Amino acid sequence: MILDTRYLILRLGQAVLVLLLAFTAAFILLSLIPGDGVTARFADPALGLSPDQIAEIREATGADDSWFGRYLTSLTGFLTGDFGYSVQTGAAVSTIIAAALPSTVVLAASGFVTALVLAVVIAVFATFGPSTGPTARVRRVLDSVPSLFISIPVFWLGILLIQVFSFQLGVVSVVDPGPAEALVLPTLTVAVPLSAPIAQVLIRSITEVQASGFVKVTTAKGASELWILVHTVARNAVLPGLTIIGLVFGELVAGAVVTETVFGRNGIGLITAQAVTHRDNPILLAVVVIATFGYVIINLAVDLLYPVIDVRLRTKRSAASAGKALRSHDEPTRRAMTATAASVGVDLDWDDESKEKNS
Repeated sequence: MILDTRYLILRLGQAVLVLLLAFTAAFILLSLIPGDGVTARFADPALGLSPDQIAEIREATGADDSWFGRYLTSLTGFLTGDFGYSVQTGAAVSTIIAAALPSTVVLAASGFVTALVLAVVIAVFATFGPSTGPTARVRRVLDSVPSLFISIPVFWLGILLIQVFSFQLGVVSVVDPGPAEALVLPTLTVAVPLSAPIAQVLIRSITEVQASGFVKVTTAKGASELWILVHTVARNAVLPGLTIIGLVFGELVAGAVVTETVFGRNGIGLITAQAVTHRDNPILLAVVVIATFGYVIINLAVDLLYPVIDVRLRTKRSAASAGKALRSHDEPTRRAMTATAASVGVDLDWDDESKEKNS
């Protein structure tokens, strides 16, 4: 078994603990803000509400309860799927989130996939090809592209894309566009800054793997640069890229919030901006928990993929089981590995099995 059951249970427990800590931290920070949303919403003299009516509203919403009582009520509600009610509109927060979430998920998914494709293309062309001549100059230019992309503010890029592609060139309309057309510019706005750290890590990782001894041995045996890149370098260079993919998910959420505000998309970002303006704490708490849940799930998936991609990261029990199976049933593979290891100066000890039996 590639994944150890104990490790899987441990990682799931850590994910639950992170979610609980994030909920607690968000609740405490929102509670420390002076005033509350009920006062901000209903104490306006223009509404004409009497002090008694405002007091009834505060009692009905639990605004005057102790912070620990509100914490337990909110935590119990979140565990049962009840996020409470919006202070601004009075609608259920779960209904508001459910209406806005699909738009944000589509934008995040399209931006994430586009960023991955863009990062891989930049990394490959920045590390593949001759190291002299015109191609080398192109490689140096591509090597500096991630630094440029990561320095571009998301809101500025969104406005720039609207000016160029919509108002100047007229290629993409931002006034009453279709579903697909409305996704083009927001996707680019999210993807460009997001691709920068992924491309930068991939470039450095590919360069380090290309300088490894086993790659030089493979090159000396006559393999083409493209074959080495696909079959040898890519798999060994993907782990650092996988790590950064999990970490940039937070940037994806932040980028989606700003992008939806710039393009006026009805998503989680837009309702978050409105909730901040009106101090709608139930919505803000729900958004924080949902964003944390997505972040935890992405990083949990990345952690669980490590031992699947790299056998060196598997548990001792899994590695021993795999090694035992290899020693017992795959003699040709054993001879091939011995020859390959010997070519790079490594002497594999296949006598471990007999030693284990004797002990």
